[in-house]
Amino acid sequence: MKKDHIDLPQGTLDVLILRTLALEPQHGWGISERIQQVSSEVLQVQQGSLYPALHRLERRGWIRSKWGTSEITGAPGSTS
Repeated sequence: MKKDHIDLPQGTLDVLILRTLALEPQHGWGISERIQQVSSEVLQVQQGSLYPALHRLERRGWIRSKWGTSEITGAPGSTS
C-alpha cells in the first residue's frame, strides 16, 4: 500500500523552514516550493502545516515577518 505522506519527527518542519530562510527571506509559498525542490519533490508542505509553523517560529522570536508587495506580481503579502 502506498503512503500519501511521510510522518516526520516533531520539529523537522521548523528546521526545514529555518534552513530555507537562512538562504534568503521568503514568503510562505516560496518556502514551501523550496522545501519541495530540495527534497526532489518528496516533501510537500501543506498550508495547514506551514503557516502554523511560521507563526510558532515567529512567536519564539526565531523569525520575523514583514508585510510588503511581491516584486514579481505586486500583490500584498508577508515575508519571513
